[in-house]
Amino acid sequence: MLVYVAKRLLLMIPTLLGAVTLTFIIIQFVPGGPVEQLIAEMRQRQAGEVGGGTRGRRDLDAKQLADLKALYGFDKPPVERYFRMLKNFAKFDLGKSFRQNKDVWQLIKEKLPVSASLGLWTFLLSYLISVPLGIAKAVREGSRFDVFTTFALLSGYAIPGFVLGVLLIVLFAGGTFVDWFPLRGLVSDNWRELSWPARIADYLWHLTLPLICFAIGSFATVTLLTKNTFIEEIRKQYVLVARAKGLSDRRVLYKHVFRNALIPIVTGFPTAFVGAFFAGSLLIETLFSLDGLGLLSYESLLRRDYPVVLGTLYFFTLIALFVKLVGDLLYVAVDRRVQFTAVAK
Repeated sequence: MLVYVAKRLLLMIPTLLGAVTLTFIIIQFVPGGPVEQLIAEMRQRQAGEVGGGTRGRRDLDAKQLADLKALYGFDKPPVERYFRMLKNFAKFDLGKSFRQNKDVWQLIKEKLPVSASLGLWTFLLSYLISVPLGIAKAVREGSRFDVFTTFALLSGYAIPGFVLGVLLIVLFAGGTFVDWFPLRGLVSDNWRELSWPARIADYLWHLTLPLICFAIGSFATVTLLTKNTFIEEIRKQYVLVARAKGLSDRRVLYKHVFRNALIPIVTGFPTAFVGAFFAGSLLIETLFSLDGLGLLSYESLLRRDYPVVLGTLYFFTLIALFVKLVGDLLYVAVDRRVQFTAVAK
């Protein structure tokens, strides 16, 4: 086991380096970097101050271009900046945002509560609803219940989350019909003044519509995976033998089939959890005025805030690699037929 874990940890290094290096190289060829954007903004302000003349623009470029490049670190060669970045990343120093003048770690911590709320509840609802529903569909394969629920799940999966969000706003958030739900943030402005029961109710009240938009698409995937896995197990020889021995269908299902069928589902927990935890939807966050990681990533790319882009990429890639390792270890722990020695070869 230790040999396998050590090999996987060593393999994380080139994977992490590859992702960061590729992004860094692409950034070098992207036009309109942070220096150019800031110069354009300063030119506009300078042009307004001097009545649109060109002399102020030339003076601005000549006097401040070198200082701006030094401020952002672009006065150094790309190779030097690359190795300095790797050195800082090795110490988990993700740098400071160009635009917001804050550490990248601080920005992630500020935006994380929104993404964590949506991701955690999306994950819980997806599995708490989809797994029992998938089992019920497997037991009733081919019935009207199976056909109807499949149609409903695929319909929900086919609807983009932001389109559903617009529909929910029109119907339930002060659009054409009723005004039952708020449109801004995860809590009200006076949330800290409320009692704890009122805080919980206010939080769930704000969370309802965006959570529906986030979770609706994941129901179909988990439900159909559960259904197909259970059907595959039900058709195996050991189930026929168990039934031939006189065991009831309920006992066969929950004592024999359930344990084996849940292996691919349980081992996918870490990846699904982290994926839901950090996956932000820009359009949904914009619709409901939620300042989460999705909006942070989009604005960082748009503004060429490279420390935020590279820092968050490094952080999320590192988490994804560790989660993948946890998923593999969990697979071996759940299914004793898989051995670490065989996997490590």
